[in-house]
Amino acid sequence: SGTADIFHYELITKMSAVPETILKNQKASSETIAARVAAKAARKKANATARRDVYKRAEKHAAEYAATEKALIRNRRIAKNSGVFYVDPQPKIALVIRIRGINAVDPKTKKILQLLRLRQIHNAVFVRLSKPMKQMLTLVTPYITWGYPTLKTVKDIMYKRGYGKVGGQRVPFTTNSVIEGVLGKIDIICIEDLIHEIYTCGPNFKQANKFLWPFKLSSPKGGYKKKRINFAEGGDAGNREEYINALFQRMN
Repeated sequence: SGTADIFHYELITKMSAVPETILKNQKASSETIAARVAAKAARKKANATARRDVYKRAEKHAAEYAATEKALIRNRRIAKNSGVFYVDPQPKIALVIRIRGINAVDPKTKKILQLLRLRQIHNAVFVRLSKPMKQMLTLVTPYITWGYPTLKTVKDIMYKRGYGKVGGQRVPFTTNSVIEGVLGKIDIICIEDLIHEIYTCGPNFKQANKFLWPFKLSSPKGGYKKKRINFAEGGDAGNREEYINALFQRMN
């Protein structure tokens, strides 16, 4: 009976023993799960830090906008009380919208529209208002309308119509990482930084504007008046100064 007991014990031991491969797999699986949990915790911590940084930047930009507006109002009030005229600072940027298609476009006009990245009707871009740029806009006046965007217009078009150029692809601004991945090297890490750089025409305006894909707007509610006539004469083409904001709201 002793021999039978020993045989029975060895049989139970062999049946209850776990193969080494299964033990290794279980260990690797537990290590993988632990690594995933640790990575998730690290990402959560990094995201919280990034959100705080973005919030602080947004607050800083908002304070700067408010201070600029207060200074403008104060200077106007001082000038009025002193009986003199106050000239507002000249706009630094313009929002340019293409209002006509490709029919009967001469080669020179077509080339300028390509340089402005206005390849389709209702495309819109921001430009820096320099003397050469104003000359270019004058040459293609029958095909575009442009003016000086407000902060609200810049924010609205960025948040609703904003896309970036990432690896030659049109990528929506779903997260700030899309912006940081391309413009992080010039300290633009979120959409509020991008809005600030464009609106204030900052030192990195060229890189920031190049990153932006041309905005695609809708047809204006209520339609156009007369595309071929200048805005100053009752039409739609050319410079409409601050009235570009009303047109944009109809096309947004």
